[in-house]
Amino acid sequence: MVTILVVDDDQLMRRSVSVGLQAAGYSTETAGSGEEALTKARSIQPHLVLLDIGLPGIDGLETLRALQQEIDAPVIFVTARRQELDEIVGLELGADDYVTKPFDINVLLARVKAVLRRSVVGKDSGGASIPSQFVVGDLEMDVTAHQVTVAGRSVELTPREFHLLAYLARRAGEAVSIAEILENVWGEEWVGETQTVYVHIRWLRTKIEEDAARPRRIHTVRGVGYRLTSA
Repeated sequence: MVTILVVDDDQLMRRSVSVGLQAAGYSTETAGSGEEALTKARSIQPHLVLLDIGLPGIDGLETLRALQQEIDAPVIFVTARRQELDEIVGLELGADDYVTKPFDINVLLARVKAVLRRSVVGKDSGGASIPSQFVVGDLEMDVTAHQVTVAGRSVELTPREFHLLAYLARRAGEAVSIAEILENVWGEEWVGETQTVYVHIRWLRTKIEEDAARPRRIHTVRGVGYRLTSA
């Protein structure tokens, strides 16, 4: 059973979220502070963490940094702070998604399902183990360490860019459709525009191609999607 660690200093919030998750078939553990979250994470090794930013003591951002040193699990920020800066900073630090308070439990469940589905560490939809390393020509990915190198050069990617590249690497040499990318990287519940794929591909090309205008690794397959090959 998938175990989710719910971290929030509001006891009522922890209880209500836990009840909703349990009703959906998940096992839950809770923590009211960053310190408690770290202790429980080491003990139970959760499959996913719901993490409030506004924690007493060690705040959510510091807790996220510490969690990344202790466990290998996706993190969704739950926050009452609606400022875009907080959301961007959280995602750049390595959180996989965010949801703002107040929220409908069904919205949260959809985010949880999507993040668990697209997590590249674990199992694919057929139950087969997903490799922890990919090598496509001079491009190398270490999924566990969240590292990418191109021709020996380290490349810094955002979490979404990393998930996208890992999915393309897993399907290296194949023409992958936009629909497949959205389902496996953004999640089947994604209701946004397909334009987001084009934008992230463009960003990836600026980071892993010698000339983003003349890509040699991520090729556009007209009328289909994209194909990752060795340069």
